[in-house]
Amino acid sequence: MVKAKIKGVNTVRKRLADGTIREYFYHRATGAPLPGKPGDPAFMAAIVEAEKIAPKDVGNVNALIREYLLSLTFERKATSTQREYKRMLTALEIKFGKLTIRALESPRVRGVFLDYQEEIGRDRPREADNRLSVLSAVFTYAARKGRIKDNPLAGFERIYSGDRSEMIWTASDIAAFMAAAPLELQQAMILALHTGQRYGDLIRLRWSDFRGEMISLKQNKTRARVTIHVSQALRRMLDGMDRRGPFILTRPDGRPWFTDGNDKELGRQWAAHMVACGLRPEGYSELPKAAQAEYLRFNDLRGTAVTLLAEAGNGIPQICAVTGHTLQSATRILEKYLAMTPALSKAAILAFENSPETQFANRLQTGPQGLQPATHKVQGEQ
Repeated sequence: MVKAKIKGVNTVRKRLADGTIREYFYHRATGAPLPGKPGDPAFMAAIVEAEKIAPKDVGNVNALIREYLLSLTFERKATSTQREYKRMLTALEIKFGKLTIRALESPRVRGVFLDYQEEIGRDRPREADNRLSVLSAVFTYAARKGRIKDNPLAGFERIYSGDRSEMIWTASDIAAFMAAAPLELQQAMILALHTGQRYGDLIRLRWSDFRGEMISLKQNKTRARVTIHVSQALRRMLDGMDRRGPFILTRPDGRPWFTDGNDKELGRQWAAHMVACGLRPEGYSELPKAAQAEYLRFNDLRGTAVTLLAEAGNGIPQICAVTGHTLQSATRILEKYLAMTPALSKAAILAFENSPETQFANRLQTGPQGLQPATHKVQGEQ
């Protein structure tokens, strides 16, 4: 029996949790899901019904969005990222969905999108930037597929500045948090500081990822594989923990911190303790977003870990090997995460003072001679 290929059908293949691959079918013109498999009665009936719908969203932004959502590019994104993209694209469909592909070729259309960014950005600058970033991703995909000539949002300027490079946990902050924190929060603190990983990866870290000397994981956001050498302090904690389930970090009863797509519970308990230990004020949740940003967050531990690694004398490649940043983004680490601390400054000056290559500068002084007597020969001196 020859399997006939039915025109106008998009096939999406997804890998399930058990490793099997499942195929899903959609009517290309309308995006309607098609049940069963090609040739099944229900499948063919669904196609007939979909064909009755006038193809209103053809040749416009809605069509580009629909194609992007069915793409392998979108499918490979983390589940949480897909959920956020869909949320923002719903709002963008309402605003720009009927805009024709031909209109995207106008030089003035970029201004239309930027006006929208400013409109949303007056109250929610980060949301405004994120919406344009998602729409830009749709246009980039469409341009790559030849649906449009160029991405009209390529290189747009963000209006939100979310740099938290100075927001690091100091030793006193960590001590204040740990003093009366429940055991489960103390464990999360130590694991975060000694691995530099994101919240979502930490709460999903399994005991099977811990192999004595190493922790190996695939980051959910970037899909990067990271192997981290376990420090002595982290090893002591892990060896002393009760293994109450497959996950390292758990609630007191052994249940994981995430259930049915909800991964906020550890964050809620963390936030409550931040108030209890004095690191956040009473009524923090009622403060404006800008005011909340002045206080420490869980994810600032990632930047703190980077800072500690740098203070210990590690270079960017070594830091990347722990945190999972790509080498291409290594030049941005200092700007994005590495707060300039007194310890780093002191380490830099000590290295400057003790390097043979800098002894000439170190011997400079005011007065007639201009130089202190050399304590040893500098390379190149006779």
